[in-house]
Parts: sequence; structure tokens; C-alpha cells
Amino acid sequence: MSGQIPGELSAEDFLRLDRQICFSLHAASRAFNGVYRVVLKELELTYPQYLVMLVLWEHGELPVKKLGEHLRLDSGTLSPLLKRLEAAGLVRRERSTRDERSVEVRLTHEGTTLRERALAVPRRIVAATGFDIDEIRELRTRLDRLTATLDSAVLDEPADHA
Repeated sequence: MSGQIPGELSAEDFLRLDRQICFSLHAASRAFNGVYRVVLKELELTYPQYLVMLVLWEHGELPVKKLGEHLRLDSGTLSPLLKRLEAAGLVRRERSTRDERSVEVRLTHEGTTLRERALAVPRRIVAATGFDIDEIRELRTRLDRLTATLDSAVLDEPADHA
């Protein structure tokens, strides 16, 4: 057994795909995207568009920058999403009257009424997971903690100085 303690992973085991938490999270994310694709089809939204709508339904009118902070997206990724939502008549983007550098995003009447149709989405997603609500809460709490820990790890890393 070459000095390996029973129950511990060998160096080679650490490089197996099925041992990678990042791959498990990636695979789960892709599986979620597949379920959301089906569930959101009747709302004519993509998953990223749905996330934008969730933030606007929760917070109301927001500057693009603040919307991006909520979604952890940069403006280069967010702008095309907003453009498609605007073309669909669900949101409006307008320059802020207080700060012309800032663009405000707000729901249209159609965007507001879509919320009623979206109320069934979370229940369908919960059902698809096969988890009960307590398991989902626990998983979300652990994932939030993991995200915060990973964010801290990145912030604590010294910058590369080439």
C-alpha cells in the first residue's frame, strides 16, 4: 500500500474526474439548466433571463451595475441579456436622470404580469430535484457558504506580478 493510510486518497485518486467537487457542481448546474430550459419554455425565457427577471421582481427598478452585482455578472454579459428582454417587451432601459453614466432597468407592464405565470416555476424545480424543502435549504446554505469561502480564497491570493 506504499505508506498510504487506509481511507485516505492517493495522489493519483485526487486527479480522478469523479473526485472533483468542481465537476460535480458543473454537472449539477448543467442538469439544472436542462430542467429550467423545459420549465421556462412556456414563459419564453432562458435561464439567465429568468434570473434577471427574478431580481427585478424582487427589487424593482435598478441600475445595470447593481443588477450585475446581484447576479454576479459583468456588464458585457448582462447587456445582451437586457437587450433581448427589452426586445421581448419585458424591460426598459433608460439613462438615469440623476447620473447620465448610469442606465436604469425597470419592468414593463408585460414584465410585471409575467411574474404571475412564473410563480409555478420554483415548485416545478423543487419537484424535479427529488429533495424536500429542508434538504434544499440545507444545500443552498452550504453552497452559499462554499461560495463565500471561495470568494475569500480568491481575495486572499497574492496578485501575480509578472
